[in-house]
Amino acid sequence: MPFIETGLPGLKIFEPRVFTDSRGYFFEVFNEQSFHDAGIDVKFVQDNESKSGRGVLRGLHYQQNPMAQAKLVRVVEGEVLDVVVDIRKGSPTYGKAFSLLLTGENKKQLFIPRGFAHGFSVLSETVIFQYKCDNFYSKESEGGIMYNDPALNIDWGFDLSEAIVSDKDKVLPALKDCVNNFEFKP
Repeated sequence: MPFIETGLPGLKIFEPRVFTDSRGYFFEVFNEQSFHDAGIDVKFVQDNESKSGRGVLRGLHYQQNPMAQAKLVRVVEGEVLDVVVDIRKGSPTYGKAFSLLLTGENKKQLFIPRGFAHGFSVLSETVIFQYKCDNFYSKESEGGIMYNDPALNIDWGFDLSEAIVSDKDKVLPALKDCVNNFEFKP
């Protein structure tokens, strides 16, 4: 199973091998041994799925320690621009954003280690988005960063004046003001 480094320590693109024939396709979404061989040792404990329409923007979210979550994200149907920001204090890539087009067609997945804020924008009419987490959801541990923070200058793939954003995400702090307890460990 091929993994591609992103330039942000720990953040990896996973491109599964897809087998297609006249019946359709087959691929391994997750294989613990392959991930272990790539240096990713996590035990996923929760799977989540969301459905959203064009123009929806979710994020940028994270959970603080000890409830922080590593995630493996993918699109089952549709298309998103997936975005992460490294918020680990002391990281050589602190404050750097990374984006990747995830689609039901390209089958790419993104492994997001703990210490990254995460979000996505929906570029298709609808999207079904799935992700595995290595820790359970904890409302008390929620944190976030403003999706339109000028310091991050994220291109979400469409005009932000047309974005459909939750009330909660509209009032998140800028990166410089966000509270988190993540430390980079090389």
